[in-house]
Amino acid sequence: MKILGIDTAVATGSVAIIEDDVLVGEMLLTSRRTHARRVMKSVDTLLSVTEHTLSDFDGFAVSIGPGSFTGLRIGISTVKGLAFSVGKPIVAVTTLDALANQFPTSNTLICPILNARKGEVYTALYRTDENGAVVRAGDYAVVSPSDWVRRITEPALFVGDGVEEYGSLIKEKLGPLAHFAPPFLNTIRASVVAYIGMKRLKNKEPDDAKTLVPFYIRPSYAEIKKAGGPLSL
Repeated sequence: MKILGIDTAVATGSVAIIEDDVLVGEMLLTSRRTHARRVMKSVDTLLSVTEHTLSDFDGFAVSIGPGSFTGLRIGISTVKGLAFSVGKPIVAVTTLDALANQFPTSNTLICPILNARKGEVYTALYRTDENGAVVRAGDYAVVSPSDWVRRITEPALFVGDGVEEYGSLIKEKLGPLAHFAPPFLNTIRASVVAYIGMKRLKNKEPDDAKTLVPFYIRPSYAEIKKAGGPLSL
């Protein structure tokens, strides 16, 4: 199965082609230029250098958030257009799932954090199960980092662009419980988005392109504040 994945959720955008378990090609770029000006150029370049056409793909995968409101809309509309043009299915992948799935062999909690501005982060917790699959262990959330780390009581691996802003705070609050991915892994990868999409398409779990919208997450903050207390992990 061959999948084209696209991520435009943050400043670093990427496109990738996965064929079964093989990464055929990936382009990743951090730029001040908007995704609207570069995403299709990246797609066209990757298709050219790998000698593919859109009709070669079994489906498309796209990150749907949380992340940049504008970036997410650009990525989703681009993938909808590509999929519609060749009549192929789409799979939506959350950015937090994509970040966590870079670490399928982790023996600690996996905690992706994305900078949500306003002194908050987008986050969730994940574990690796006995089959090596990365499984979310709670709800997606948008919360202040101070509130979040207060609820973590065991070793956790932090990854994502929120580490740059809040890594020092996390280390201060959690001490030896806090572990951090290498900085180059703090970026969402279209290859991981594509790989998750491929697994779901193999299980016949496409998303409805007509109703597909960005996943902004912010309304869940009230629920997080209301719950309070340590997380049940």
